[in-house]
Amino acid sequence: MKRKIRMGMVGGGPGSFIGAVHRMAANLDGQIELVCGCFSSSPAKSLETGRSLFLPEDRIYATYQEMMEREAALPEGERMDFVSIVTPNDMHFAPAMLALEKGFDVAMDKPMTYSLDEANQLRDKVKESGRLLLLTHTYTGYPMVKEARERVRRGDLGKIRLVYVEYPQGWLYTDCSATNKQAAWRVDPKRSGKAGCMGDIGTHAFNLAEYITGLRTEALCGELHTFVPDRLLDDDGAALLRYEGGARGVLMASQVAISQENSLSIRVYGEKGGLEWHQEEPNTLLMLWPDRQPEVIRTGGAGLSACATANTRTPAGHPEGYLEAFANLYRHFAATLQARLAGEEPRPEDLDFPSVEEGVRGMQFIEAIVSTNSSNQKWILLTD
Repeated sequence: MKRKIRMGMVGGGPGSFIGAVHRMAANLDGQIELVCGCFSSSPAKSLETGRSLFLPEDRIYATYQEMMEREAALPEGERMDFVSIVTPNDMHFAPAMLALEKGFDVAMDKPMTYSLDEANQLRDKVKESGRLLLLTHTYTGYPMVKEARERVRRGDLGKIRLVYVEYPQGWLYTDCSATNKQAAWRVDPKRSGKAGCMGDIGTHAFNLAEYITGLRTEALCGELHTFVPDRLLDDDGAALLRYEGGARGVLMASQVAISQENSLSIRVYGEKGGLEWHQEEPNTLLMLWPDRQPEVIRTGGAGLSACATANTRTPAGHPEGYLEAFANLYRHFAATLQARLAGEEPRPEDLDFPSVEEGVRGMQFIEAIVSTNSSNQKWILLTD
């Protein structure tokens, strides 16, 4: 008999933005329930958050180590099935590794780890343990992103020639780290890692391009910028990309583009046609043709692929937004876990969520763009 999947959480305490998003997304389909958590490095704040979520106090933990140990000791019918890690980057690796060692599956925010070395170690541990890892590259959950991928796959665009992906934001145009908790850790190399803007949102752009096109980036030439005085990490940057098969791309990301909110956009051009998608208008996909006007494809409309339809939640004309896309990832992850618990093979469509491999790719991207920025060498190869 199938049941709800039991989730624990590391991070997501007072002042956290992404922790609440993960909880809402996981809860949206009624397939996952939060049963425990260590929500802060402060035991008092962890207890405060757990109480606000109506968890029993014996399932609110002071440290993630205590949580893993005590949950693993519970009967199989009570303990958590997986842990969602929603901490700053420097606290992704250790709880994820411990969870895998204790037999728990893992969901986590991106970038997957603090360094490429950690990412490779985590990939090895996932393979060794046989557990699952969900990496929440949210934008791959949108119905029109899935439709775009399907149209590329079936050859509507022909061989891909060009990929342009950009992600401008403006919220870090000035130094606000003293008053903004979300800004503080993102501009701190001890917590964020080698990259600032490129690690935070550039990885989303990189992942989106590879997801839609199905092409791996083979090499890049990039430059990073830090415009805000005394900031220690990049707040802007761009890269030229070389894809397998000969396609070429341009990626830009910025967090100092004043007035830009969350303007992730992608354009893909092939030998026969092109496509265009904008995250701030996510229900619309434009198909571009050489001999006629652009074709407007809408979420919930007729003639969509099975994949896009399966990830559409509301009738046409109703916005399918960030939380719904996020929830699509958790829904597929939960369905895969449920199939495994039932001794069944998961449906292929339920395996459509970013995993540890996408996590390693993201860290390779960060490593390469930081290296090319500080080197006189023009092109840096992305290697495993």
